[in-house]
Amino acid sequence: MSRGSGAGYDRHITIFSPEGRLYQVEYAFKAVKASGITSIGVRGKDSVCVVTQKKVPVWVIDLFFFANVTHLFSVTNYLGLLATGNTGFLLNSLNLVWYYEFGLVLDYEYMEELADKSQVYTQHAYMRPLGVVAMVLGIDEEMGPQLFKCDPAGHFYGHKATSAGLKEQEAINFLEKKMKNDPKFTYDETVQTAISALQSVLQEDFKATEIEVGVVTNENTVFRVLTTEEIDGHLTAISERD
Repeated sequence: MSRGSGAGYDRHITIFSPEGRLYQVEYAFKAVKASGITSIGVRGKDSVCVVTQKKVPVWVIDLFFFANVTHLFSVTNYLGLLATGNTGFLLNSLNLVWYYEFGLVLDYEYMEELADKSQVYTQHAYMRPLGVVAMVLGIDEEMGPQLFKCDPAGHFYGHKATSAGLKEQEAINFLEKKMKNDPKFTYDETVQTAISALQSVLQEDFKATEIEVGVVTNENTVFRVLTTEEIDGHLTAISERD
């Protein structure tokens, strides 16, 4: 074997830590936290809500550009996705056209496909793991409201409530207390719990223009992003309640 070909082979060796962790995947998880974004997802009895910060790098000064920045995406009319981390990884690496064409609702097969596409990037050193966590929400025809989270390692789980990003653990601690007795949240309670969790862990009182909120409900299974006026109404309800 020539020296040149040997050097090329060495670059493609997958590197593990002494504890058996895959370094590339560890870096991908750190990249999600380094985005500075925290996201929350909450599942109620008749709805699912995801909320995240509407945040862009400090060098972005174009107000038109800022107004169009989003972490929320419609995979189909009935399937929403919240990306935390580098959204470019997700959008460039996942082929979502098939789901647009067939209009699938949220089910196990979709999440398995999403997770497989993430996991394959962890198998070789020359393939960069996706530095993004995807929360997927929708209404299953049999199971009702569903909330899944898929991470850079290709794991995916269903959740009653979850978080991703910079303050993930703090948010999960907050949500565990809220969900301890398995409450059956109404739509308004679901949305306001998600927003309150984000406010609590970041210790901020947001303006309606500073967050994004996406929802699906049993009554309206189409995924939609709340307007500024709707978000402001929920923020007012939260402040009056507190």
